[in-house]
Amino acid sequence: MKLRSARTGLVTIALMAGIGASGCTQLRSHQGYVVDTDLVNSVQPGVDNRQSVLATLGKPTFAAQFDAGDWYYIARDSRNYGFTNPHARDQIAIQLTFDPAGNVQTIRRSGLEQVASVHPYGKTTPTLGKKRGFFEDLFGNIGTVGAAGGTGNPGGGAGGGRDTP
Repeated sequence: MKLRSARTGLVTIALMAGIGASGCTQLRSHQGYVVDTDLVNSVQPGVDNRQSVLATLGKPTFAAQFDAGDWYYIARDSRNYGFTNPHARDQIAIQLTFDPAGNVQTIRRSGLEQVASVHPYGKTTPTLGKKRGFFEDLFGNIGTVGAAGGTGNPGGGAGGGRDTP
């Protein structure tokens, strides 16, 4: 009987260790365009146009909204552990600029240096002005409603409803 409970205890410990170790497994993800460097390098400024780029690279990740001369192909690889937020490990951004005739004018490549890291300030929005506590917010309007010159007087003004010349 002792041998059986010892085995059950070892199996339980091994199972718990396996579950705990699975939280330390690194998760990988890829978002966006799947980059084929040979195809990207085959696009040449002054030689290719919108149709040839579309046939070679496919539909862009997004195009410029106001000036229809730019196409963007973006790919990002991210990593994270367990339940943490993913962090960008590698990014490739390719910007193709077209002239008014539709020919490729310039090709720009950028990487991870373009990723901005934004850290929100807690759960509140910082504002300028007086910082008030809970009780000041709760009782702050006592005495201000209905005071002379205030908006709480139902008569409309300081005269108590009388029209003064």
